[in-house]
Amino acid sequence: MNRLLCTLLLSLLALNASAQSLNATVDRTRLNAGESVELTVESQDTTLFGKPDLQPLYELFEVLGTRQVNRLSNGGTDAQASTRWIITLQPKHSGYVVIPPLSLAQLQSAPITLHVQQDTSAADSRLAPVFIDASLDQESVYVQAQTVLTLRIYHSVSLYDDSSLTPLEMPQARVEILGEPRTYEKDINGVRHGVIELRYAIFPQESGELLIPAQAFTATAVDRSASNTYNPFGPRSGKVVRVKSPEIPLKVKARPASYPAAAPWLPARALSLSEAWSPEPEDTQVGDSLTRSLLLKAEGLASAQLPPLPATQVSGLRRYPDQPQLTNQVNDSGLVGSREEREALVANREGVIALPAVEVLWWNTQTDQLERSNLPARKLQVTANPNVETQPVEAERPAVSEAANGQLWPWQLSTGLLSLTTLLGFILWWRARRQPAVLPSQQTGPSPRNLLDDLKRTCLANDSQATRHALDAWARQQPETLADMAARFTPLSDALDGLNGALYSESGQHWQGRNLWLAIRSLPAIEDLDSNTNPDTSTLPPLYPR
Repeated sequence: MNRLLCTLLLSLLALNASAQSLNATVDRTRLNAGESVELTVESQDTTLFGKPDLQPLYELFEVLGTRQVNRLSNGGTDAQASTRWIITLQPKHSGYVVIPPLSLAQLQSAPITLHVQQDTSAADSRLAPVFIDASLDQESVYVQAQTVLTLRIYHSVSLYDDSSLTPLEMPQARVEILGEPRTYEKDINGVRHGVIELRYAIFPQESGELLIPAQAFTATAVDRSASNTYNPFGPRSGKVVRVKSPEIPLKVKARPASYPAAAPWLPARALSLSEAWSPEPEDTQVGDSLTRSLLLKAEGLASAQLPPLPATQVSGLRRYPDQPQLTNQVNDSGLVGSREEREALVANREGVIALPAVEVLWWNTQTDQLERSNLPARKLQVTANPNVETQPVEAERPAVSEAANGQLWPWQLSTGLLSLTTLLGFILWWRARRQPAVLPSQQTGPSPRNLLDDLKRTCLANDSQATRHALDAWARQQPETLADMAARFTPLSDALDGLNGALYSESGQHWQGRNLWLAIRSLPAIEDLDSNTNPDTSTLPPLYPR
């Protein structure tokens, strides 16, 4: 109880601290000299008034503008209010520049580091009012590897909102748009320009020379001449501007000859492989369900390029896989693809179960060499479960020498005598079974017909849990075990596997019980059993009688 109270107290303190924090974020951390960046400072403490102290910013930045935004969001049952201050900054120096912490009452934000790159473009005093620039982050890449195309549209005049850009179409490559367009300002030769920045991730599919095509930008520039009057109902007065980006050649290298031919080709900047268990595999018993999640994440690859991970095919474990989850994230370096595969593992025997190691080969495009990411092999210690019937472990039969075979005749004789007595007892039981009983016993429990009706109802209702209970109750009144019935009738074995998969995986709600009922209905009778002696255990009536 004391530990629970401490945990609740720490959680409340953490929530209170997060609610009273002063969060600071920027729209990007890498920019060129002369460009502006937007700093967003947010507070969820409604008792604070005023605005953050901007004095620490003046030494390293020019503050171009500030604005305040009040927001009210509905988080669950309680409405949450927050205040944002959006500050437009322009660094005064290039290199690594740190946005210092900002203070508001007793709250303080965390510092943020910016990388301001020196602008290497040649200065031109005769720049057009609207021009476009395109650049690649690298001039040579491997086939199916990522290169990032950055497109910047500069305009020193105001533009109407009818601007358009031709799509980037490349049949020899796969193109992914990296996030939404960014807008900021840049000072060029003393003239302030608005900048529209777009980024694309390009994955060439063929080696050789690849030409990045030009893109055309069309917009209407606002006419600010004195003779022009604004008419909201008339046509827009202005000049239509159309500019094109330059074509950029890209060298695409073929797959290295040293890369293993059987392994999937994965050229990435970085790649990681991790696993997670729910619950943790310690103290696992027979019949327990463990969920294993394998996560493959690659920087510089799309999620569709990541291959399936090896399945956990181990004796002693039943595997019920889920659909893989593919996600893509965008960062400053481009695309980060991830593939998560989840599977439910159910142990059907006790003892030590060894899981093999998982290894993924990939090509490091930063160091230009082969890399291996792997998960080490591990062992699961499975203990017995008194509520679950375990599967016996098959052991190797020791070799018996010819001399030992000569000493086995006493055992063979005793085994023969035991077989004869067992056969004699069976014959006596069979004869006694055919004799009428002196007093008929009154049935105290449900009849086999009622149990069969309950099983039919739960199967056709697609209720996996209720079907399992009804199936166990019906099987207890049968002359053989459920495992024996499944062993001699393949459709019943397949239907039971489907039921177990529904019970131990997240897809249980989609289970269809019709196949199980048809398998029970079509179950053939046991050989050498007189079907006329016991009408309750005889062949079932047809499912759809005419």
